[in-house]
Amino acid sequence: MVVCGDDGLAHRLAAELRGVYGEQVTLVVPPSERTERPPVVGRARAASAALFDRMVTAAVGRAAGAPGGGSEPAGSVRVVEAAEASETKLAEAGVERADALALVYDDDETNIRAALTARRLNPRLRLVLRLYNRRLGQHIEELLDQAATLATPAGDAAPDDASTTVLSDADTAAPALAAAAVAGTTKVVQADGLLLRAVERAPLRPGQAPPSGLITLALLSRNDPAGADGSEGNGEHGPLLLPDAAAVRDAQSRGTVVLEQVSYAGTSMPAGRGGRGVVPAFGSLFSRRLRWSLAGIVGCVAALAVALTVVTGEHPLYATYMTLLDLFAINEPALHQPLARQILQLLSGLTGLLLLPVLLAAVLEALGTFRSASALRKPPRGLGGHVVLLGLGKIGTRVLTRLRELNIPVVCVEADPEARGLATARRLRVPVVLGDVTQEGVLEAAKVHRSHALLAVTSADTTNLEAALYARSVRPDLRVVLRLYDDDFATAVYRTLRAAHPQASTRSRSVTHLAAPAFAGAMMGRQILGAIPVERRVLLFAALDVAGHPQLEDRTVGDAFRPGSWRVLALDRTPPEERREEPAAEESYEETRAGDGASGWVWDLPDDYVLQKEDRVVLAATRRGLAELLGRRSRERAGA
Repeated sequence: MVVCGDDGLAHRLAAELRGVYGEQVTLVVPPSERTERPPVVGRARAASAALFDRMVTAAVGRAAGAPGGGSEPAGSVRVVEAAEASETKLAEAGVERADALALVYDDDETNIRAALTARRLNPRLRLVLRLYNRRLGQHIEELLDQAATLATPAGDAAPDDASTTVLSDADTAAPALAAAAVAGTTKVVQADGLLLRAVERAPLRPGQAPPSGLITLALLSRNDPAGADGSEGNGEHGPLLLPDAAAVRDAQSRGTVVLEQVSYAGTSMPAGRGGRGVVPAFGSLFSRRLRWSLAGIVGCVAALAVALTVVTGEHPLYATYMTLLDLFAINEPALHQPLARQILQLLSGLTGLLLLPVLLAAVLEALGTFRSASALRKPPRGLGGHVVLLGLGKIGTRVLTRLRELNIPVVCVEADPEARGLATARRLRVPVVLGDVTQEGVLEAAKVHRSHALLAVTSADTTNLEAALYARSVRPDLRVVLRLYDDDFATAVYRTLRAAHPQASTRSRSVTHLAAPAFAGAMMGRQILGAIPVERRVLLFAALDVAGHPQLEDRTVGDAFRPGSWRVLALDRTPPEERREEPAAEESYEETRAGDGASGWVWDLPDDYVLQKEDRVVLAATRRGLAELLGRRSRERAGA
């Protein structure tokens, strides 16, 4: 396995492949003098390398001490320093002989350029790219897969493993970050247009029956879980992932994590707010007072037309036409006409005079509405129960999109007027406060004192922490979710905030911690739908074909269940020729919901259903369980 990158994701991914999957890894990173990040990010290469060493040590220790892990040593890691992933450096890293290559540079163009070079060097290489632009990523996948097919010599079979997978750390982590700030949606994964949540439930009281129809994903720690404080959990006090029915019955005193479909029941956006697009609804073009004025004038015209019909005996349509001519002062004067007709003409002219300022006001209000629709909105005066989102970078933009898909009111705070997420906020008509969150008055402008939660996802740990501490001083019971880079720092922050505010909810999340398992699983050749943190461990949700997996093929769902390793959750009923390669992993939930609404996935499989080789399933797996599934198949292929 070859991993190329320039930030913490590359180091964590290498540790994941080495410690969990036991793979031989070549890590291509920039030289020391080029890996110093700006002060706003606050990451030095020494800290990143130390974190890498700690992750590798911990992963190797878990691999050696885990049940069934054996004493087989983990794979080795070789480091190649290179300013960029050029053809020479990729060849030095062994791409021509590698099974998979992960390109996780922070720049999309760098990853695409390196992917094109790597595909030329090794057409059978499995590629995993980190791209923020999802639409471009779809085209790149097709292009690189087609290149692999065309590079196959005539008469040879197309390479089965030469697949290209485009992932985004922002998309992988955004659901969990957004869900942590929303009550009832603590952990979320997306599959085929469905949003599934893992809900933490308190231990059952004596005599209380467990809820029916729920899939238990994990048993939480007996003591204080770290999802919680940042520790991994170990021994009998750590979380138990994918327990069997007997373990669930015997652990009534422990909290559980169960799988449900998202059904948000909290505060939603008021009607008429937060619409999509920059074209406002027709009703929002004019104020209520102006609409009443227009209605009054229309009523006056109708009354005058009726009166003219009564006085002259003309047809109502003709009378209405004559009234409109008088209204716009383009009719002949009613000389030598009956007095009633003359009075009606004067009244019509007066109504026409009143119509002119109303029409002018309507034009000005419509222009002002369109101008404000294309500008950043300010928080409404009576807004409350919303989520305050700090930072509109890559992560913040994806989190904002997820929150709005759930129809949750959001107020964004961003210091950079050129941030990439401002266009998304403008399109979604989300209120934005421009300013530095560390300056006094900025969070007050976002109405943090009336908010439901604070979600700090800027790129600077100290900024996130300072904003959280200030928000807590304003409102001690505020729900706070922090994006922190270093796990040790996150642990210390959590414990301190918990001690200072025991009644409040505090969560810390690392984007690389959530994204690395998904990238590692994709390098092993499977599409990862998402990852759900359980305390400081991770459950992966993967979609794979049953064919070629003896642990699944021709077995019932109950027999295929391996406690602590994997569990089949859903079956794809879509005919094989109509299946999509990726079960809507990158599609918007709202766009899918607005489509045909037909999902081919069945999520309530009976235990006696027999899995056939043509089936495709979604399963929940631990990292070690997924490694066992993929590792066995790799060894069988190699032996064949």
